[in-house]
Amino acid sequence: MNILLHICCGPCTLYPLKILCQKGLSVTGFFFNPNIHPFTEFYKRVEALKSVSILKKLPIIWHPTGYGLNEWMEKLEGEFSFGKRCLKCYEIRLEEAAQKAKELKFDLFSTTLLYSKYQLHEAIKEIGLKKGEKYKINFYYEDFRLGWKDGINESIKLGIYRQAYCGCIFSEAERYSNKINKLKKEFVESNGGVL
Repeated sequence: MNILLHICCGPCTLYPLKILCQKGLSVTGFFFNPNIHPFTEFYKRVEALKSVSILKKLPIIWHPTGYGLNEWMEKLEGEFSFGKRCLKCYEIRLEEAAQKAKELKFDLFSTTLLYSKYQLHEAIKEIGLKKGEKYKINFYYEDFRLGWKDGINESIKLGIYRQAYCGCIFSEAERYSNKINKLKKEFVESNGGVL
């Protein structure tokens, strides 16, 4: 059976790809991630996935949109809070994956988002199943988080770029916000409670 695997990044591909191949599935990757910002991060992730594609002989379908921050922001429809924006983002990406899988006559589709322990796993599963029903194509579900450490170790061994945030402009801001708050707290504590 042929499966179209929506891919969020190179490192998150390694473990799901291994499992799907062990199960005898013929895997083709699909890169569609208009959420990734800034462009330099988008470029690093594209290059990392190209490396995985070569090393693992994984064919990739690259969505023609490429870097699509403006379109992605419009599709979020003002849902910028954590959780709500994530659900919208999953919808956007899994909708496109299901459509592409149906259009190209794949038997199944899935996503590497199911690998990350930082994503809203049950929501991804639910959205994937709904998109499968909508496009009349089966969504392949597996809890790839079980191989979290394996995937990390393999990406380090292969020297694949590993990102420090999910990719969206909001998660990047939150990542730095947490660092800034920590530094502020340390500064206040070291100055007798004075900012």
